[in-house]
Amino acid sequence: MGINDTASVAKQYQTSVNLSARISIHDKYSVNKQGFGNWITDRYEIEAGMRVLELGCGTGSMWVGKGDLVHKCGKLILSDFSEGMLEQTRETLKDLKGIEYQTIDIQKIPYEEHTFDIVIANMMLYHVPDLQKGLREVRRVLKEGGRFYCATFGENGIMEYIYGLLKDYGVQSETNRAFTLQNGAEKLSQVFANVKRCDYPDALEVTNLDDMADYVYSLSGMSGMQDVSRETLLEVLAAHTVDGVLHVPKEYGMFIAE
Repeated sequence: MGINDTASVAKQYQTSVNLSARISIHDKYSVNKQGFGNWITDRYEIEAGMRVLELGCGTGSMWVGKGDLVHKCGKLILSDFSEGMLEQTRETLKDLKGIEYQTIDIQKIPYEEHTFDIVIANMMLYHVPDLQKGLREVRRVLKEGGRFYCATFGENGIMEYIYGLLKDYGVQSETNRAFTLQNGAEKLSQVFANVKRCDYPDALEVTNLDDMADYVYSLSGMSGMQDVSRETLLEVLAAHTVDGVLHVPKEYGMFIAE
């Protein structure tokens, strides 16, 4: 999939199956037990009555158990490019009141200037065809002094580890690096005055290799992966375990822009 192939992105995320597979392995095997989602929401500085817009909300799982945070918001809009994903979000958060759901493309946000105190776009900016246009839209709808929170991955994490293991099998790296921890600050700085990077320390310690295989096959952009059998993948993973544990590096974090 090309990094700017909107149709492919829409197809990939039209249901929550692939995304759920990815979330599951993090929930099971992450060394940092705080959880990336909890770490992200702990950094939101939401004051009573603030208007908040989330773009690319995914399954909405990061808002589970965050009723107090939801109720702080004067208005909370959760949105996604995919209607299928948004349906899953509604189901996930059906017990939480006070949330509005919208299908929104970050490149054309349907709100007036200076509408929101906070805009959130986690783990999705690398999918935006015209990233600078999307960032300008975020800046447009933010109030003066508003904050933009955007989590992403680094270039030395899980994907690179998997590619390293499978390079002898014809698997080639096609990691989408349109917006990473390494280049995100530069891209944000073209639109926002102040940009801060925060890193989340973590790794995976996987004890069930079938779970890791499910994760690998759920990923997009792995050229040649279709030619690697599950049996071969499991053998490669097993060869790199130590005392029954596969240690996989992770590199995640977020930017806070004002």
